[in-house]
Amino acid sequence: MSPESSPLERPAAPAGEEVHLPGGSLHPVLLTLGITIALIGVTFSMVLVVLGTLLSLVVMVQWIVGARREMDSLPVHHDH
Repeated sequence: MSPESSPLERPAAPAGEEVHLPGGSLHPVLLTLGITIALIGVTFSMVLVVLGTLLSLVVMVQWIVGARREMDSLPVHHDH
């Protein structure tokens, strides 16, 4: 074994192989905001609980739909 390699290193992808990275998203921030509003609403107002819960649910559905759409657009052999 050469000093440059380690038994823990994975083999590198072939040259020219494309690496998929998802784009930026506001979904995590909006989901956090919805959950925070709902939790604050537990103390102050049931209206805030409902609004925060609705925001959280809408954001989760949009996030899941977007992720599924993105996965469907990947090449068929992306997991090999």
